[in-house]
Amino acid sequence: MTLMLDFLQTNLPYILSGISVGGQYALIAIGYTMVYGILRLINFAHGDVFMCAGLFMIYLSASMPIGVAIPLVLLLTVLLGFCIERVAYKPLRNAPRMSVMISAIGVSYLLQNAALYFTGGLAKVYPKAKLGFLSQRVSIWGADTTMVTIITPFLTILLVIMLTFLIKRTKIGMAMRAVSRDFETSRLMGIRINSVISATFVIGSFLAAIGSLLYFTNYDSVVPTSGAMPGLKCFVAAVFGGIGSIPGAVIGAFIIGICENIIKGGADIFGFGTSWTTFSDAFTFGLLIIILVVKPTGLFGEKSTDKV
Repeated sequence: MTLMLDFLQTNLPYILSGISVGGQYALIAIGYTMVYGILRLINFAHGDVFMCAGLFMIYLSASMPIGVAIPLVLLLTVLLGFCIERVAYKPLRNAPRMSVMISAIGVSYLLQNAALYFTGGLAKVYPKAKLGFLSQRVSIWGADTTMVTIITPFLTILLVIMLTFLIKRTKIGMAMRAVSRDFETSRLMGIRINSVISATFVIGSFLAAIGSLLYFTNYDSVVPTSGAMPGLKCFVAAVFGGIGSIPGAVIGAFIIGICENIIKGGADIFGFGTSWTTFSDAFTFGLLIIILVVKPTGLFGEKSTDKV
């Protein structure tokens, strides 16, 4: 028992960081899984919406108080997600699924290139100093970390509980569940499909904006491709947990975040090798291959059959 406690205390920074990153991934992965649950669409632009939220924070915090900038960032990110759905996806509602997927990829590159144009291709410094509370250093059981690492898992769990309540107990939530079960029947029953889909994108974009605020607090800058790798990892988390399942996306994100940080500290934790950081991304995508081979529906995914 003493050896176990010593091991946990020594490697607590990696575990805490993994839980924090997992929470941030969870907020983004929920957007992927909600959109797929209703539209059967992988929204490849979701990671770039997350990146845009980081750029919004940089530009807005430079010209106004941080207390005003944060709500505006959330509002602009939600508006961006809403506009993407209305402009790029709504006109293709009855188009083949491949057309919608190509549109999603096109929106992703459009956002990246727009960010490249507005930033001039230069890394923009994230205003960590203005987010003083989140960047504040704290010590837990001898481990030095930041306040955002402590706040993230609790905030993530709170937001997931609120989202679960919304889906289970509200009218729009019941409509979302109905549409996810049977799109065409829901339309025939009078459910306003477009409103439900727009609400899904709004919720996903809102959570991505909060995830962006927490995630970039740990980094010095944002570039136009900053959303690409986190977006892919969150997609893997959604698939791992069972895409279409919100609890599955959250659990998958925490597992990936913790494993990723344990691998980054592998040389220190396990006492051999020089640096395992190179393999942290490879682990995530290797895990995707394994889960697709062993359990294609993910941990909590439901097996579905196509009716003919």
